[in-house]
Amino acid sequence: MNYENNCKVLNPQVFRLFLVPFDSSSSSNTQLPDVHSLRAGFLHHANCLPHHAALTLGKRIYTYAEVADTARRWAACLVAAAEGRPHRVGIFAYRSETSYLGVLASLFAGAGFVPLNPKFPLERTRAMIEQADLDALLVDNESLAQLHGLLRGLPHQPAILLPATNGQEVRSTLPGLVFDRQDLAKTSPLSTLPAIAPDDLAYLLFTSGSTGTPKGVPITHANVRAFLNVNLARYGLTPADRLTQTFDQTFDLSVFDLFMAWESGACVCSMQPIELLAPFRFLEENQITVYFSVPSVAALLIKRGALTPDSMPTLRWSLFCGEGLPRAIAEAWQAAAPQSIIENLYGPTELTIACAAYRWNSITSPAECVHDLVPIGEVYPDLSPLVVDASLREVAPGEVGELCVSGPQTSPEYWRDPELTARCFFEKQTSAVTTRKYYRTGDLVIHRADHYVYLGRSDQQVKVSGYRIELGEIEAVLRRVGCIEAVALPWPDEHQPDFIVAVVSGVADSSKLGAIAGQYLPNYIMPRSIFIRDDMPLNGNGKVDRKALQQWLKEHLQLFSGQ
Repeated sequence: MNYENNCKVLNPQVFRLFLVPFDSSSSSNTQLPDVHSLRAGFLHHANCLPHHAALTLGKRIYTYAEVADTARRWAACLVAAAEGRPHRVGIFAYRSETSYLGVLASLFAGAGFVPLNPKFPLERTRAMIEQADLDALLVDNESLAQLHGLLRGLPHQPAILLPATNGQEVRSTLPGLVFDRQDLAKTSPLSTLPAIAPDDLAYLLFTSGSTGTPKGVPITHANVRAFLNVNLARYGLTPADRLTQTFDQTFDLSVFDLFMAWESGACVCSMQPIELLAPFRFLEENQITVYFSVPSVAALLIKRGALTPDSMPTLRWSLFCGEGLPRAIAEAWQAAAPQSIIENLYGPTELTIACAAYRWNSITSPAECVHDLVPIGEVYPDLSPLVVDASLREVAPGEVGELCVSGPQTSPEYWRDPELTARCFFEKQTSAVTTRKYYRTGDLVIHRADHYVYLGRSDQQVKVSGYRIELGEIEAVLRRVGCIEAVALPWPDEHQPDFIVAVVSGVADSSKLGAIAGQYLPNYIMPRSIFIRDDMPLNGNGKVDRKALQQWLKEHLQLFSGQ
């Protein structure tokens, strides 16, 4: 069936013309969705393409109508629990019906959703719940065993929704208001959704903080709609597209998959981590057209010799984000997915998913790589970039500086942390009548021709014996001369190092690698030692975990020295 002929993808400029009532059981349950809310696209397609697949979990297929009906029932319980519109709803679930439908249920109830990863340490998750001050918490069966420990000692007990759990025994052991599967099934779908304003919270994500305490990043509906509007036009997705979901939902790149799909009437296909180790069967069986992951996933496939030419014929878009994209990965992926257009996206959580993109060209792009990394491209047209020095003065064109960005995708602040907000956001008068609020990314860039080149983190620039060293330069050389992954670390003190060491993967002989790298790196920048690992440790977002590597290296050296 050609869905494209039956339902056009929403254009924000003509959205009002396409709105149709939602009807879960009778024509009386009608309401126009909010034009500028994150839930608007899904609501439109639930009416326009009710029997089209919206989500797959394993072999289970969920249609738009089914998801809308279920999410509205859960939303009704959320509203009842809060005795009105809830503010924030936590989702303590992992790649399950609860985790995905819980996002929509929160939005339907007028609340911002707060993803919580059951695989994170319990104390870390409890700290997030306390900071978020949740009205309710959705929990799946797999996470239920942790719930009592999670709730213990909380100053405020949120209502608990257990969409996959039946049984009075579980309910009786939990404090406060509890809704189980039977309660939710008996609840009538919420027919009138609370109105949403552009500046209302869409979601609250917690990222690692320098103090060891997670920092909250609130993203408004206006922030995420600005992102979606740019990317819907850029990628032209249709109801025929099928997107991967490789990211955990505590990683904001997961929002791209979900809402780029649901804004387009397309389907999201959730992947389990084990499927990422050999994704080709999954991509073929699910006829995936849009793939999105961090580059580390592709590096792992290359290292195992699994990324072979023409192995991913269904892909038409291949997107990477979250960390630097090495040139070798882009080249290998292009050979494996020859019909696919590769793009390198860039952007911190504070700038709503991504704020820049670079389209890979097999002929011209290799020469545009710096430190063997693919450029991050041009900042989106509705955003204003500014490259500054340490004193926040704009640098001259072509000079290295920290990238700062202003515009509709910029988060308003850090969650309940004015001190951190003041350090990372600043206002600058850009004309006689205009003052812009900029976010400091902490990323060093240089503008060349029509794109930005990423040169590494400002906090990855270190001094050794008076020399200023870019760790990204060392990593690039090591990758270029023979390894798959490379991480350079200041040692033994990351703040006042005596020298640099490196940890690599995908190579058998570190001495040979070092000898070749020595042909490109001066003595003062050359790693004192190179250590080999089979795999790099990854954090919850799939990025290389530098702190875990430092800890591994300390233990490795102690063992080696017999201490």
